[in-house]
Amino acid sequence: MNKSSFGSHFTVTTWGESHGKALGAVIDGCPAGLSLSEEDIQKFLDRRKPGQSRYTTARKEGDLVEILSGVFEGKTTGTPISLMVRNTDQRSRDYGNIAYSYRPGHADYTFDAKYGFRDYRGGGRSSGRETIGRVASGAVASKLLASLGISFCTYTKSIGPVSIENFSPEEINNNAFYMPDADAAAKAGTYLEKCMKNLDSAGGVIECRITGVPAGLGNPVFEKLDAMLSQAVMSIGAVKAVEIGDGIQVAHMNGSEDNDGFTIKDNMINKTSNHAGGIMGGISDGSEIILRSYIKPTPSISQPQQTVTSQGRQISLEIHGRHDPVIVPRAVVVVESMCALAITDALFANMTSRLDKIQKFYSK
Repeated sequence: MNKSSFGSHFTVTTWGESHGKALGAVIDGCPAGLSLSEEDIQKFLDRRKPGQSRYTTARKEGDLVEILSGVFEGKTTGTPISLMVRNTDQRSRDYGNIAYSYRPGHADYTFDAKYGFRDYRGGGRSSGRETIGRVASGAVASKLLASLGISFCTYTKSIGPVSIENFSPEEINNNAFYMPDADAAAKAGTYLEKCMKNLDSAGGVIECRITGVPAGLGNPVFEKLDAMLSQAVMSIGAVKAVEIGDGIQVAHMNGSEDNDGFTIKDNMINKTSNHAGGIMGGISDGSEIILRSYIKPTPSISQPQQTVTSQGRQISLEIHGRHDPVIVPRAVVVVESMCALAITDALFANMTSRLDKIQKFYSK
């Protein structure tokens, strides 16, 4: 399948299907000398693996990563890094009734229209399990960025009608929804119980805050940093919209409200506000980058839904099997990983933007 790669300088190619033997990724462009272990990557994969609460699929996968190449004696070698996670709890029989019918909200029909053939077991490459390769690669990118002082804070901003009202970073990992607000998390649980009782699902919003990104990343025309981040995050199957900074609210603001002023603080240029979300003119401005992604409700629900078969027969379809009533909590680390990949790629591209930077590097 074409277009399974992301990035021009730090390039990631994901591979594998939901019910195949394994999934993984190959990273090309990671510099030599980065300390890297399977434990570093496992921490990220554990944030997205199934079976962690009653609000995720009951599929029991350890999602244990294996580093197959590119690391020697705990350090990256500068050669391609190959990562693999084996599937251990496939139940393909759950998908027998959709072999010749198209599930509403899924990629079944469009995949068939494009290729004339599809792996119907859990959606194949269109499954949420494809994100394993993204998260494993994002863990490597995040560790590289952390060594440069760039960090991420990613969390659930809302689930269905329930939005956070307080922000306590230490609370993010204390609840099943990765919400920085304990009260909102409790309300989200109550809301999801109702959804599950009604054989329904919910969507939500994930916010990613990136600090430490230097000014100057991105390009002024086609490869704007916000465009690169949006492309990265929109490539996640469940994401239907992305906002940077004030996002769609700018359509309701005046220039006097939306413009970020500049000031000098500690002999450095700083902004007086951050309505732009850390990116102006497609280029990072040195302030915190703020991105929000909008996640659709899980399309696999047990309510009867109208659809058709590949032979054109109209039917009522009930989807059975093990599915998340909400994708949002497990997608938090996926959004973070794709942002890390985009920032890393932009950072590497920026290294050749000025001659004085190159001269400074080679004069060492």
